[in-house]
Amino acid sequence: MLEIDSKLWPFTEAKKLLKRLEEKGKSECIFQTGYGPSGLPHIGTFGEVLRTSMVIKAFKEISDIPVKLYVFSDDMDGLRKVPQNIPNSEIIHEHLDKPLSSIPDPFEEFESFSAYNNNKLVKFLENFKFDFEFKSSTQLYKNGNFNKGLEAIFNNYDKVMNVILPTLGKERRQTYSPFLPICKASGKVLQVKVKNLDTKNQRIEYFNPLSSKDEYSSILNGECKLQWKVDWAMRWYVLNVDYEMNGKDLIESFILSSKINRIIGGRPPNNFTYELFLDEKGEKISKSVGNGISVEDWLEFSPQESLELFMFQNPTRAKRLYFDVIPKMTDEYLKLRKDFETAKVNEKYQSPIWFLNNEKEFNILENFSFNMILNLANVCNAESSEILWGFIENYYPDIDREQFPLIQKLLEYGVEYYKKFVLPKKKYRSPNDLEREGFTKLIQTLETLDNKSEAEEIQTKIYEIGMELKFSNLKDWFSGFYQVVLGQEQGPRLGSFIKFYGIKQTIELLKDKVN
Repeated sequence: MLEIDSKLWPFTEAKKLLKRLEEKGKSECIFQTGYGPSGLPHIGTFGEVLRTSMVIKAFKEISDIPVKLYVFSDDMDGLRKVPQNIPNSEIIHEHLDKPLSSIPDPFEEFESFSAYNNNKLVKFLENFKFDFEFKSSTQLYKNGNFNKGLEAIFNNYDKVMNVILPTLGKERRQTYSPFLPICKASGKVLQVKVKNLDTKNQRIEYFNPLSSKDEYSSILNGECKLQWKVDWAMRWYVLNVDYEMNGKDLIESFILSSKINRIIGGRPPNNFTYELFLDEKGEKISKSVGNGISVEDWLEFSPQESLELFMFQNPTRAKRLYFDVIPKMTDEYLKLRKDFETAKVNEKYQSPIWFLNNEKEFNILENFSFNMILNLANVCNAESSEILWGFIENYYPDIDREQFPLIQKLLEYGVEYYKKFVLPKKKYRSPNDLEREGFTKLIQTLETLDNKSEAEEIQTKIYEIGMELKFSNLKDWFSGFYQVVLGQEQGPRLGSFIKFYGIKQTIELLKDKVN
């Protein structure tokens, strides 16, 4: 395979992973991502699967070893609280503490709450063409697939307890057990103290507070479920997982699960810890709360590739994930993709674009950006992409629209973004005396230019007017243009904007503001 000298993080992860497999002599590499089906798949779910897939892509470039990606749903977990963003929540109240796969579907479409969310997860991931194999905790427990791992935990019960107990509070230590029996009468997942281990019959004895008597449950075939940190370790062991990412909030859990995995004879997977996404208030995005931006929200205003780029960049740094990051990320994607198209083969491995979905044809114009689209939409209050095409065709008179499908999509995205986020916040003010004098001079200057004048020449003229009028801070001259003419605090490079918008149109716009 190729020797690739790339320092980008997925290649770094892939190289460490290849070394692991060579040490173990494995002929297959297993990747895993986890999903808690107490809520719908959200952008964090997408990010984990996407980032894992990026490592897989890098791994396949440096190795011939076959790979599999398991997307694991912990649907046997007991639901402890009612999610805030579901219909018919009263249905869920009646079934709290039962496994998610035993709770009725509040959406009334599937046989259980987890079946609904699992179905959404699979369709969600298939829609983005991820290559994965879905795994259900309930099925693996009940079908006996986990029995080998459950026996390993049972046979090392005291050692596992010695790892977990020091991490718990005094009260929780009195009742903790790695095994959570499923109450035969109520179907609830019980968090109870184990009184006795029946090693001969591989079952546990415990006091059931619901029946007020001592009962037995087999540890096998889904009669018990493991506490999740122990479950995580057991799952790695049975599924032979080589690689799994997790959020920063699970660092301590990964350490504990790794210790348990070693106790039962496993080798913990290679791990990559990513930072969590924050909503507009700086709070962690939560499935149950439903805060933050969704994948569907993002794709309403920008191509999928820009979202993929956002996920790729700085995964170990906490990032605010809200609508205001979309324009910047869209323009960053356009710039990087343009550079990527002309890069040499070995240079492409140094670009984030190599890891993105690059199947779509990329055809873009010079001096074209998403930010420019938004500013044009702002000035002319664009209701449709057709209005914006007029400016583009004025700038590029020989353009064939059909040769630029990406531009058509970007114009549509831009209009939608403008109408939802820019238009409601537009706030114009009148020019002060110095600004009015500056705009008058700019009108006079623009009247001496023609449509062949370059953006840089126009920018220089604007700069010279600001210097001549001796603004205390030259930035105030440009800010005045944005606030008075565009109705916003920040804006584009004015030379490029005027060139694109049109000199004649800009003169009329300025005259209106001056008057």
